[in-house]
Amino acid sequence: MRNLIVLLFLGTLAWYGYGKFKERSPGPEAQVADLARRAQPAADAPAPARAPEAQRFTCDGRTHCSQMRSCTEATYFIRHCPGTKMDGDNDGVPCEQQWCN
Repeated sequence: MRNLIVLLFLGTLAWYGYGKFKERSPGPEAQVADLARRAQPAADAPAPARAPEAQRFTCDGRTHCSQMRSCTEATYFIRHCPGTKMDGDNDGVPCEQQWCN
């Protein structure tokens, strides 16, 4: 009889905890709606202005793909900076295995 009471108590506690968990976590429909809302830009928000390439990157001595943070940055460096070592096959596409696949 004691085991039955303990089991009933644990079941009630688990049921209560699950109910509290469900209150806090949104359902799948709410998650999908939230993702869709985040994916669409706000209609009244202006589009962020993109700086021209020349203003975003500067030749600072970096020459290898491991020092880059994006394909755009690596492309700027091979076009504008001397001595880069990021285009092994000389096809004009830098960092093909890391950034520009």
